[in-house]
Amino acid sequence: MSQKCEICGKGALVGYRVSHSERKTKHRYLPNLHKAKVNINGKIKVALVCTDCLKKYKV
Repeated sequence: MSQKCEICGKGALVGYRVSHSERKTKHRYLPNLHKAKVNINGKIKVALVCTDCLKKYKV
């Protein structure tokens, strides 16, 4: 299952974790996704939705 919001398309980002000695290791930042019932084209479907969409009542 892909880590992507089905409403806005927000997905994983790539960045670095930086230690005190400035060493960098790659890290994936995943969106905060939850299962929610969504009305798509008149049909109710369970979808992965980010919390920003839930807060803004896009669902």
